[in-house]
Amino acid sequence: DKVETCHSWSTNTTQQIDLALNIFFMVYFFIRFIAASDKLWFMLELYSFVDYFTIPPSFISIYLGRTWIGLRFLRALRLMSVPDILQYLNVLKTSSSIRLAQLVSIVISVWLTAAGIIHLLENSGDPLSFSNPHELTYWECVYFLIVTMSTVGYGDIYCETSLGRGFIVLFILVGLAVFASCIPEIIDLVGTRPKYGGEYRQEHGKRHIVVCGHINYDSVSYFLKDFLHEDREDVDVEVVFLHRKPPDLELEGLFKRHFTTVEFFQGTVMNPVDLQRVKVQQADACLVLANKYCQDPDAEDAANIMRVISIKNFSDDIRVIIQLMQYHNKAYLLNIPSWNWKNGDDVICLAELKLGFIAQSCLAPGFSTMVANLFAMRSYKTSPDTPKWQNDYLCGTGMEMYTETLSTSFVGMSFPQAAELCFVKLKLLLLAIEVINDDGSDSKISINPKSQTKLTPDTQGFFIAQSADEVKRVWYYCKNCHEDVRDEKQIKKCKCKNPPAISVVPPRNGNRQKSPGKVNSMSSITSPGRKHYHGRPTGRGSAGSVSERPFGMMAEDQGKDFDFERTEMKYDSTGMFHWCPARSIEDCILDRNQAAMTVLNGHVVLCLFADKDSPLIGLRNLVMPLRASNFHYHELKHVVIVGNVDYLRREWKMLQNLPKISILSGTPLSRADLRAVNINLCDMCVILSAKIPSSEDPTLADKEAILASLNIKAMTFDDTIGVLTQ
Repeated sequence: DKVETCHSWSTNTTQQIDLALNIFFMVYFFIRFIAASDKLWFMLELYSFVDYFTIPPSFISIYLGRTWIGLRFLRALRLMSVPDILQYLNVLKTSSSIRLAQLVSIVISVWLTAAGIIHLLENSGDPLSFSNPHELTYWECVYFLIVTMSTVGYGDIYCETSLGRGFIVLFILVGLAVFASCIPEIIDLVGTRPKYGGEYRQEHGKRHIVVCGHINYDSVSYFLKDFLHEDREDVDVEVVFLHRKPPDLELEGLFKRHFTTVEFFQGTVMNPVDLQRVKVQQADACLVLANKYCQDPDAEDAANIMRVISIKNFSDDIRVIIQLMQYHNKAYLLNIPSWNWKNGDDVICLAELKLGFIAQSCLAPGFSTMVANLFAMRSYKTSPDTPKWQNDYLCGTGMEMYTETLSTSFVGMSFPQAAELCFVKLKLLLLAIEVINDDGSDSKISINPKSQTKLTPDTQGFFIAQSADEVKRVWYYCKNCHEDVRDEKQIKKCKCKNPPAISVVPPRNGNRQKSPGKVNSMSSITSPGRKHYHGRPTGRGSAGSVSERPFGMMAEDQGKDFDFERTEMKYDSTGMFHWCPARSIEDCILDRNQAAMTVLNGHVVLCLFADKDSPLIGLRNLVMPLRASNFHYHELKHVVIVGNVDYLRREWKMLQNLPKISILSGTPLSRADLRAVNINLCDMCVILSAKIPSSEDPTLADKEAILASLNIKAMTFDDTIGVLTQ
C-alpha cells in the first residue's frame, strides 16, 4: 500500500474528491479565522494545525502531478468535534450521552490517527535511504494498534522500521493511558444506562392507560389484581407504569408475571419528554395513585395535583383519575383550566370515601361491607365442606356492578317488568337505568324508577352479577328465540336481526363499548332536595324548639350540647347539613366523671388512636354524613370521641360548626374511659387509627384497631354492641 503515487489529477477520482473536501475545509478555516476573537490563539489551536498539514498537500499534488499521503491521517482528529455537532443538532441531550460520545470520539480519534502514523512510517522506511519499507495496509495498522492498546499483543503484525518501533514505544504509554481511562468509563456509562428508559411502542388497535404517582409493590399488586381480574370483559388494554425510581426485585418480579399486559418506564410525569415516551396523549386515561400511609397528606395531595397539572399541560384532553387524601384539596383541581368532569376527569378522596362508608354504616349497619364487596373484584368457589351460609356469603362477595345496553326486546317495558325479567329469566339483578333527557342533551341515573318510566332503545342498565359474561345475556336476549329457554347459560347471541345499540349519550372518552363494563364510580343522582341559596346558616321554616328529654345531669358548660329544648335547628349555606355556631374545643371536652354522670344512649362512640403529630385523617368526612339535614335534629346521633386532645385540636377547625360532638380525653384501650361513655349503650362504635404504620412490618398497621375491638368485646355488659373497625 504505497504512500506516494504518480497520477494525473484529471484521471484520479480519489484525488478529485479529496481536493473538493479540502476546499470545503479551507473555506471553513477562513470563516473560523474571521470569527475568532483572538486570532493568535486561533492559529495555535489543534484543529488549525490539522488544517495546516492536510489542506496544502492537496494543492501541491496538483502542481507536482504526484500524490503523497503525508499527514492526512490527522484529519481523524476532527472526529473529536462530533459530540459538539450532535449537541448543536439537539441529538444529545443528557449528560451521560454527551460524556459517552466524547469518550468514544477520543478513543476512535487516537486510534485512527496513530494507525495513520504507523502506516506512514512503516511503508516509507527509515531515513535517510528509505531502503527498508515494510508494506502494511492501513487496516492492518488499525488492527495492530487495537491489539497493542489492549496490551494483548499477538505478534502476528509488528513494526520493522526503527521509526515505527520508536513511535510504538511512545504510543504504548499514551495509548495505554487512554485505553485504561476511557474504556472503563465507557463501559460504566453503557452499563448504567436506565434499564427502563426506552419508549412505549403502541401496537395498532391496542389501547393503554398510564399509571403514575405512588408506585410500589402493594399499590401495583392491588391495582393489577382488580384491573386484570378474570371477571372483567376481555379488553386488550395495556397498563404502563411511570415512576422516577426503578422497581425493586419484588416489584420487578410482579411486572414479569404480567409481562403481556404491563410495562414499566423510569421517568416522571413532570417531564414532558417522559410523557411523550409513554404516549400519554394517546392513552385512554392516566391514573395518579396516592400514598395512603404518607406522613403529610396535604403534601402528598399537592404533589399529585402538580402531576395532574403537568399531564393536563401536555395533553389537555386526556382523562385523568386522581387519588387524594384530604377532602378540602379537591377544590384545587377546579383551578386547572382543562379539568372537566364531563370528559371523564375524576377525583377519588380516600378519606372521604373511607370515612363516608363508615358513617353510613353507623346509620345502616353493614352498608360499608356490602358496597366494598360490590366494588371489589373477587372470585369464589363453593365447597361442600363449607357451611351453606358461608357459600352464600362468598357468592355475594363475588358479585360486582356492571353496565350493559338492554336489547331491543326490552323496549316499551316498565322498569319493574324489565327487572322481573332480568331476575327470573336471566338471573341478573337490575338496579338502575340511564335516563336520557327529552332533548338528549344530558342524562341521569335513575335508581328503581316508577312504573311510568318506559325503557327506550339503547337504554343502559346497571346490574349486579358475577362476571361481565353473565351481563352480556341482557344484550343477547331475544324474545323470539329465548322466551322458552329455561337455562340462562343458553342465552347467547342469536341470528335474529338485533340492531346494534347506538349511543345517545356522548361518551366520556371514545366510542361507548357495547360490551359490559365494570362500574368504577357512580354518577350523581339527580333528585329534588332542600336548597338554600343564602350565604348564612338558616333555620327550617317551622323550626321552633325541639322537644326532647335532656341527657341528664352534667357540667354546666356541657349543658348546651345536650339540651335539645333550647336548641334551634340551623343548617349550613347549602342546606344539606345541620349547623351550629363555632364552639371552642374546651367547651366540648368531658372528663371521666362528667362523662359517667351523663346518660348517653343511642350515640356513636369514636375510638381514635392518634399521637400529637399524627397526620390528619379528616374526621369531618365521618361526622358530616351523620349531620345530614334529612334527619330531624332530635334524630341526630351524638358523637363522643375518645382520644388524644392535642390531635383533636388540629382537627377541631373542621368540626367546630357541627352540633352534638363531645370529646373525652383518654385512650380507647382504657376500659374505664369506655365505661364512662356508656359504650354498652351506643348504637355503633367506630375504631380509627391516625398513626403511621411501621414501614418495617406493614402487617402491624391495624394492631391498635384489632386490640381495641378485642378489648371491647371482652368487656361484660348486659347487651351486645356492634364494633366497626377500620
